[in-house]
Amino acid sequence: MRLFTGIQIPDDIQERLRVLIEHLRPTADVNWSRIPNLHITTKFVGDWSCSRLEELTAALRGVNRTRAIDIEIKGLGWFPNSHKPRVFWAGIDAGQELDALAEATESSLVRIGVARESRPFSPHLTLARIGEPAGLAALRQAVARLESTGFGKFTAQQFHLYSSEPAAGGTVYAILRDFPLVHA
Repeated sequence: MRLFTGIQIPDDIQERLRVLIEHLRPTADVNWSRIPNLHITTKFVGDWSCSRLEELTAALRGVNRTRAIDIEIKGLGWFPNSHKPRVFWAGIDAGQELDALAEATESSLVRIGVARESRPFSPHLTLARIGEPAGLAALRQAVARLESTGFGKFTAQQFHLYSSEPAAGGTVYAILRDFPLVHA
């Protein structure tokens, strides 16, 4: 099974992002994200054996976490850059708490053999994947005309272990386990 950890986006923010994507969809032939799949990835695990799922769950229970995380979804951008983009994203403003969660997750999972991420943690919501960067002029213009790129704030009380399964119409993400951000 293919796994990752992340934070779920509340329904009201998902709805604002759905409206944005529907507005932008006609401007570019890109692979737009499915709204229910929107999440903030904190750690990509990759392929993992079902027989080791409880080991992974135990390691995630041991992630050091002491407080909820205030998160704001705002801004739009491109990875790796605007000249040759592969991803169109919405930005995440969450301060050190989210960075600390990502690092604590890395540290906990490396002990059970999950590879450490080589790139720096860069939280975002993937709105679209771009196969061919040609033909993005209308999308860029539509983004430039937006009155607001603020999509809302929320407080994350937990993070999740997700599975990623290919399906007709695109990949489906499912929450397998929940982990509170504040120990009871």
